[in-house]
Amino acid sequence: MKSTILFLCVACLAVSSSKALEQPNIILVFADDISARELPVYGSSVWTDPKGKNTDAPNYRAQTPVLDKMAKDGCWVTQCWGATVCSPSRAMMMTGRYAHRHKWWTNGDLGTVITDKNKRMPWPLYESSPLLIGHVAQQAGYGTFWAGKTQMKGSDLQKFGFDEGCFTPGEQGAPSNPHTDFVLKPVGSYSGPQINLNSGARVESSYGQFSWYWKPHVRLMNYPGAAPLSWWPNTPESKASFGVNTFGPDVELDFIFEYIDRQQAQKKPFFIYHTTHLGHGAHDWLSPGNSQSWTPTPKVHWDGKSYTRTDPNITGDKGIFEFNDSITEPGIHKHLEYIDYQIWLYQQKLEELGIADNTVLIFCADNGTSKYGKHSPDRQKGTHVPLIMYAPGMSKHGRQDIMVNLSDFYPTVADITGAEIPRDYEIDGESLWPYLMTNKSEHRKWVYSYRGPMQLIRGEQVMLDGNGAWWDVTSEPDDLISYREIKDWGKALEIQREEQEVLMRVIAPYDLHASAHDAPGTPPEEKKQKKKK
Repeated sequence: MKSTILFLCVACLAVSSSKALEQPNIILVFADDISARELPVYGSSVWTDPKGKNTDAPNYRAQTPVLDKMAKDGCWVTQCWGATVCSPSRAMMMTGRYAHRHKWWTNGDLGTVITDKNKRMPWPLYESSPLLIGHVAQQAGYGTFWAGKTQMKGSDLQKFGFDEGCFTPGEQGAPSNPHTDFVLKPVGSYSGPQINLNSGARVESSYGQFSWYWKPHVRLMNYPGAAPLSWWPNTPESKASFGVNTFGPDVELDFIFEYIDRQQAQKKPFFIYHTTHLGHGAHDWLSPGNSQSWTPTPKVHWDGKSYTRTDPNITGDKGIFEFNDSITEPGIHKHLEYIDYQIWLYQQKLEELGIADNTVLIFCADNGTSKYGKHSPDRQKGTHVPLIMYAPGMSKHGRQDIMVNLSDFYPTVADITGAEIPRDYEIDGESLWPYLMTNKSEHRKWVYSYRGPMQLIRGEQVMLDGNGAWWDVTSEPDDLISYREIKDWGKALEIQREEQEVLMRVIAPYDLHASAHDAPGTPPEEKKQKKKK
């Protein structure tokens, strides 16, 4: 099997690495709805403004000095692909597999299984893929912590291989949080008119949600001394300070750092899977008129060496708030700047504990930016995400013109931790570790993705998008998307025609949406017939 072979290869090739690592800690920061073009290091001529439009306005360009330096000291990958939307990308990351195996085709199109109670439900990833990325790290003796967004519909979060967790807003289907009224409660269905429980106002166009930013819904998993799933705030001190000025991403990082401290006290390595919501739009309870937007964040300031953060000073209630110049304007650029601040906090924590030289730090995202790429099968708008990595002793630095798929992180974590994936356990990812740590010059010849029945694939010469269009990718356009469409293959280069044939053969075994949509043995779902009036 690919991953096992790579595992054996890296054991031999590691001798050529400039610095061997001993059970390195791993921090994987997995952001939400952020296209590669939003990060300055990618050099795009356009990015996204607060309304979701293309812009080249400098004031809407995120400033990310920490990630920029991490890309230089470590490396950044020009072509990293996820799926076109959240659930299948997260499934790809956690399983190391494509949808033809795990059956999570796209949001709202998840393969199903019939339960013992004869109920049809989404097929949980721990059933389709019983050895998940958390299990891989646990198998190698790592402590594992999952923070942030889950997006694991119909699943038991305690079966994913994570010892502890801090979830915002908690798993889908979690009961109402007794600590926050920043909630949109459906009037009828999940997607439709809602009631803002803080203001009492009716919201006509949104979907049911708890706040994951301000005054957040927070649930802890397996916190020491507490029930397996328990609410936060959970102490007299945290209850006294909790309120509208509490910012969910801060809470996540507090619990991550507490967990890291406990692991270090026991001298045990850790794997942090930080699936932050930052990058994702949300209902703005602070300014309800903004509806679904990139909500403001606390203000942070970079002085050239370090960050300082301004404590939020929001006052008011019932949908009427004053910000007192203590939070930012809305916009995805501000979310990216807060991510940059949190990456800096990670680095400071690692230095403080003396483990920076034995910790791998990875930043990437699940799919394209909302209103630009999210859900889109057009070219690689939905699939092209940022990837910046740092590992002490790595042989590669700066720009890396390679192709990477989110499924590659599964075998990469196995290689880093020293876990061995069973030979008969099939995966689709290919480990990045040999490329990062040796003189290996290539990683992949192609990168693949999907959106429901649509298939997307990119090679070194040509790309097929989900609409069935082919594109010439031999040169990179300034905006990272305006490739030349190939309409007449008779005028294409011979090498492009040859690669097209190869890529069509590659994707053929993955084309199972129509023939094997659900778990094996699950009868097809009967389509509901609309009643004629």
